[in-house]
Amino acid sequence: MSDNSVRAPGLATAAAAVLAIEGAALTIFAVIELFGLGAGQAVVLPTAIALIVLTLIGAVALFAFAFGTRRGHTWARSGGVVLQVLAVALALASFGVQPVPWMFILGVGLPGLAGFVLLIAASRREGRAETEPEAPAES
Repeated sequence: MSDNSVRAPGLATAAAAVLAIEGAALTIFAVIELFGLGAGQAVVLPTAIALIVLTLIGAVALFAFAFGTRRGHTWARSGGVVLQVLAVALALASFGVQPVPWMFILGVGLPGLAGFVLLIAASRREGRAETEPEAPAES
């Protein structure tokens, strides 16, 4: 299949599940922030609205990457890897905050690391499947 839509069912499904769960978490976070905005908790209204919109864009991207990863598209795995690297970097940067926000670090870092490993493994497996020689045809 030359259209870059080969499947690695187990790994791709697991990676897609991690991406979808992260997308759902971002959606929930945006809804919570939206309710906080409605309750008048925002100090600077335009900034709060912009952060909610950007969070929702990130959630939509994660859902799109989850769907594409499950279908075996390389663009989705690439985008997913980028977001997983950003999640791990954000978790690692949080070690500099005092007191250390352990729940945030674990909640963002562990799924990011798991998603990264699964996406790379799915990519490697699909790459191997594409380069394996075909069995000779019997006459």
